[in-house]
Amino acid sequence: MIEAAAAALRAGRLVVAPTDTVYGVCAHPDQPDAIERLFVVKGRPETKPIPLLLADAAAVEVIGAELSGAEQRLVDTFWPGPLTLIVDTPNGTEGVRVPNHDDMRALLRAAGGVLRVTSANLSGEPPALTADQAREPLGDRVAMILDGGPVRGGVPSSVVRVSGGKLDVLREGALSVADLRATAAL
Repeated sequence: MIEAAAAALRAGRLVVAPTDTVYGVCAHPDQPDAIERLFVVKGRPETKPIPLLLADAAAVEVIGAELSGAEQRLVDTFWPGPLTLIVDTPNGTEGVRVPNHDDMRALLRAAGGVLRVTSANLSGEPPALTADQAREPLGDRVAMILDGGPVRGGVPSSVVRVSGGKLDVLREGALSVADLRATAAL
């Protein structure tokens, strides 16, 4: 199933898969039509970027990001896991994360190490915690849905940015602000 899903993604199709927090709908970053379709399928404004999920922390280099000391401490402590880090890349600002879910990381590796992934729901609706919850709004608009059972998280990732020597918590999620600040040590 993982190889079939990766092939569908490389061919420009959308795939739903479980992560450590919620079910996500995935598009290959080298397929602009698929990314555009992802916005349409979700009803998501194009002004709200779709984060990148990475197979592992080494994939940060693939996207051209250079991590500061504080960012590296956060990555070393919370990846894989529910931390989305906002980083600068040659192509602009990106939200990046390494999920703590073996099947999703296997899909990421099979698809080339990086995918655009957002929650598998209509924009503004509660996130899908099961394949059936993702199938309801998205089923006929995606190539396939990988059913990994209920996700164990259910709480979205924490989103942070390190800039100007300080840590900005842009979305409080599965990680506490106190733990994030202590780890960043700014």
